Amino acid sequence: MLLTYSTMEGFTPSPPVLPLLLLSGAILVLLAVRRRYPITSLLGASAFLGALPAAGLPVAVIAYTTARQLASARRRTSVLFGATGLLVVVAAVVAPLYAAGSRSFGFGLGLVLAATTLLVPGLVGTARGQQDRLLRALGERAAAAEEARRLAESESRTHERSRIAAEMHDLVGHRLSLISLHSGGLEMALGKESPELRDEAALVRKATGDAMRELREVLGVLGPLGRDDTGTGALTDATGTRADIEALAEESRRVGIAVALTWDGPDLDVRPAMVRRAVHRVVRESLTNVHRYAPGSHVTVAVTHTDDRVGLLVRNGAPPSPPPATTGLGTGRGLTGLRERVSLLGGTLDAGPTASGGFAVTADIRPEPDPEADPADTGEPAPEPLPQPPPARSFDGFQRRAANALTGLLGLAGLAVLMLLSLALFHSARPGSPYVPPEDPRIGMSREEVEDAVGSDSSVVRAAATGREPARPDDVTRCVYPSLPGEHIVPQHVRDDPEIDAWTYDGAAHYLITRYCFRGDELAAIDRFTVPMVSQKPPWEAL
Repeated sequence: MLLTYSTMEGFTPSPPVLPLLLLSGAILVLLAVRRRYPITSLLGASAFLGALPAAGLPVAVIAYTTARQLASARRRTSVLFGATGLLVVVAAVVAPLYAAGSRSFGFGLGLVLAATTLLVPGLVGTARGQQDRLLRALGERAAAAEEARRLAESESRTHERSRIAAEMHDLVGHRLSLISLHSGGLEMALGKESPELRDEAALVRKATGDAMRELREVLGVLGPLGRDDTGTGALTDATGTRADIEALAEESRRVGIAVALTWDGPDLDVRPAMVRRAVHRVVRESLTNVHRYAPGSHVTVAVTHTDDRVGLLVRNGAPPSPPPATTGLGTGRGLTGLRERVSLLGGTLDAGPTASGGFAVTADIRPEPDPEADPADTGEPAPEPLPQPPPARSFDGFQRRAANALTGLLGLAGLAVLMLLSLALFHSARPGSPYVPPEDPRIGMSREEVEDAVGSDSSVVRAAATGREPARPDDVTRCVYPSLPGEHIVPQHVRDDPEIDAWTYDGAAHYLITRYCFRGDELAAIDRFTVPMVSQKPPWEAL
């Protein structure tokens, strides 16, 4: 859109057509490459705008794009103010060449164009760019937090599997050591009595040693964990039995936690070690969480043992006071490890807040895990995928593009109105040319110049001069009797007497008439003469 100033005096530039076309083409080229070269495009367009004020809207688009792309506030400010200075300087230099006014006029015009086409779009582009960068940073932070959560859960699961592997190594290794020890004793006892059985015992001892070595090789890749458990936390053959769970409850009571333990069903001493240790870990981790995040609350521990399931429930009420600020919020890694341990046994574990403000952990464990079961099929929850935005439908995308295009058009229209109003106000505030009175008529002036100075011919004055004017020169073709009031000539003693009306003074009042005679279109003679008054009103009041 090009702005036209042909209706404004002083704004009408008169550049040649070719430079005007070259400037317009250069601005359009800079508009096309504004995203690839934002700073160069803005500086070049600002310089061209000083010579071609009609290109305000394309330059405003370039300023908006440049300010939106530049992330550095210092760099963005420097570019905008540099473009403003360049525009003002070029406008001040070019204004006298285009007959648009003086350098001061060009300086003011440059300031108006800079405010409307550079600063206002630059501020809007800055706000939009900051919004885009903020949304992008928030999206990256959300993705990083989700990835950190996944890594923490994966680490917790790995840690718990390493703990289980270490426990398996201790348990199976102990049994294999006993087998090897007994096999060695049997080998020695049968050395003389039955050489054949001695060889079989030696074979069993050797196979046991090979099994121990292979077990260490398989489980050693997980990294054995150090034993830092003491007291009831030490993993023994009694781990997970009723006596072990009662010892955990008693430890909590000694530190001020009211724990009520209920046991339904037979003891777990006949169950596999992995099941008993899973029960121990669930109760121990749940009570530890109560110590950390709900001190002083009442806790209920319920164990239900049947032929087909081992059920656990650890529930606490709302704490009487909030936990110390140093404890912070739980990471959930302990519960993730418990869920991993239970799922490897084919069970399930649920944990979450209760309606009364407390927390509950519920676990169901198979009393006899299936050795053929695949750990991947034990109900382990799959990691949640990263949240992805729903695929945009084509119609929704069209609506967004149409809304953005409409917003851009409305913004350009508002900017165009703002530019026109600013230029109109600037033009109205521009001081006008000083008044130059018309030149007095002189011999040789044209008829048009004389009429501009004294007025056109008057029929009333011409009638008053008829018969009383002097003779006209022979070579004149036309005479003009202007309608401007002549001089009312009255004797001095009449003008000084207030009792005499000058207009009714008989025979003493005259009217001075000026006659302009032309030879063709050139003034040839100027004659002045008087005529007596014939009415009480001067001739110019009768017009």
